[in-house]
Amino acid sequence: MRIIENALSDRGSKYAVAGGPVSSADEARAFVKTLCRRKKFAKATHNTWAVLLPDGPLKNDDGESGAGMVILRMLEREGLEGHIIVVTRWFGGVKLGGDRFRRVQDAVRVYLDAMGVSG
Repeated sequence: MRIIENALSDRGSKYAVAGGPVSSADEARAFVKTLCRRKKFAKATHNTWAVLLPDGPLKNDDGESGAGMVILRMLEREGLEGHIIVVTRWFGGVKLGGDRFRRVQDAVRVYLDAMGVSG
């Protein structure tokens, strides 16, 4: 499990991004559960995630409507299968509107760059 805790911030909201290899839906859910055992992540406003698996894509918005699809599209674009990416947001008091999707993209890009995946 790779975690980038201070990936970015915007208007008080703070973002982290985590990821790692998974090979099934159960492993994906277990990954998120393990991440949320860390008190900081358990208290986050949203832990949105996505993964491309052989039997189809999985995503979870965790209340951040549409964010899972943003992650999924980036995974598809990179052809990154069997690797979950979780974008965590701690709400800072200001609604970001459409910018929230750009921040999710930015967080995924930080993770992919750290992994050495081109974009």
